[in-house]
Amino acid sequence: MPLIPEEPQIHESAQGPRATPASGRTAPTPRPVPGPRPAAPSRPGRPGPPRPAPPAQRTSREAAAPAATPGPSHPSAAADGPQIQLIPASVEGALDAAEEAVDLLLDSGRAPGDVLVITTGEQHPWATHELSFGEASYWAQHDAGDDVFYTDAQVADRARTRPVVVVAVNGGPESVTASALKSAHARAGALLIVCGDPQRINSVLGAGV
Repeated sequence: MPLIPEEPQIHESAQGPRATPASGRTAPTPRPVPGPRPAAPSRPGRPGPPRPAPPAQRTSREAAAPAATPGPSHPSAAADGPQIQLIPASVEGALDAAEEAVDLLLDSGRAPGDVLVITTGEQHPWATHELSFGEASYWAQHDAGDDVFYTDAQVADRARTRPVVVVAVNGGPESVTASALKSAHARAGALLIVCGDPQRINSVLGAGV
């Protein structure tokens, strides 16, 4: 069943605050589920200086997002599959929307190792930086499973299942987008967040994931 954009919200079994849709380069403010999960201090950030120094790390904020009236579950969320949340964003703003979603997930108490981010177009700067040192080192960080991991739709099938998968539909042909959404749905244990143009996403999904 196609995704039907609603008031953007990020939720699981318990639902959190509503969000504001993204426009252009401005990232939306999705609200992840606050929960009693142990938080980790940092996640991969934008590329830093060449090794031996690692890419810049960005520490997650300590305060969780304030509570608000819960919204309805997304109609495309299957009872036996992950909750699916669509965050409307332009191609240019999809990566920023995904970054904001990850920030808020970490704020809510999600461990960085719970989150996988897949891009359909240009790679996330962290992935580009780490791949410059070789695929072995890059995938070793994925296998460690202790931080947010960013990957490209072309190799997303190699990624393992994580509780939360975020897809940034930031370009690429529709065949790649379709493949990314299929891979993301299969790897999302609890929550799948898709950031992109609702019309394009619905046309790619057709009858559903």
